[in-house]
Amino acid sequence: MTRDYLLFELKRTFRNRRFFFFSLGFPLVLYFLIAGPNRNETNLGHSGLSAPLYFMVGLAAFGTMNAMLAAGARIAGERAVGWNRQLRITPLTTRTYFRAKVATGYVMAGLTLVALYTSGVILGVSMSGNDWLRMTGLILVGLLPFAGLGIVFGHLLTPDSIGPVMGGTTALLALLGGTWFPLSGAVMTHVGEALPSYWLVQAGHVGLGGSGWTRTGWLVMVAWTVGAAATARWAYRRDTKRV
Repeated sequence: MTRDYLLFELKRTFRNRRFFFFSLGFPLVLYFLIAGPNRNETNLGHSGLSAPLYFMVGLAAFGTMNAMLAAGARIAGERAVGWNRQLRITPLTTRTYFRAKVATGYVMAGLTLVALYTSGVILGVSMSGNDWLRMTGLILVGLLPFAGLGIVFGHLLTPDSIGPVMGGTTALLALLGGTWFPLSGAVMTHVGEALPSYWLVQAGHVGLGGSGWTRTGWLVMVAWTVGAAATARWAYRRDTKRV
């Protein structure tokens, strides 16, 4: 049952062209629009970093976060047409349901990473194999809280409201997490360090020579993951009781 449902979810995801474009195509198009004209810039802002590398790393955090949260939009649509109600009268367990949703989000996030990495290489990005692996591994771990948040939004919001909420949340987390530019000032830095998006960005910065996560980073990510998972379970059960 678990395997069949997971395969079914993946097939539905790939058949949804609009979801596929916004989750995968948007960050890719954005990358070429920003980095393409600056592909020969090797000292962006006197940082010693090439423009294609800098923007690839930034969009890796943004694109994967967007892909994970976007899974919630599909849940809201499923609830609206009664699909979740039908699932609850099947032998499908809650654990299997959550695993499939998280796995679907990770597949889309993984494809986003592959597409951005390939585009980066096309524009001249070069890193050691160890940096590629460390960066990718931390990004994948850093996506766990966003998987839970996507499920929470999907079970609490309607199809009409989830679009603006998801877009606003992604933009705000990206801004406060330092996706587009380094955070300045003690207050902004402290706010950023309390958010999972900040540490997701730091995971990407391994590709820029960063050291990865500090102890604080790991604690923040664990806290957000546990909190998001617990809230997702509560939202799912709340939705079930309303049926």
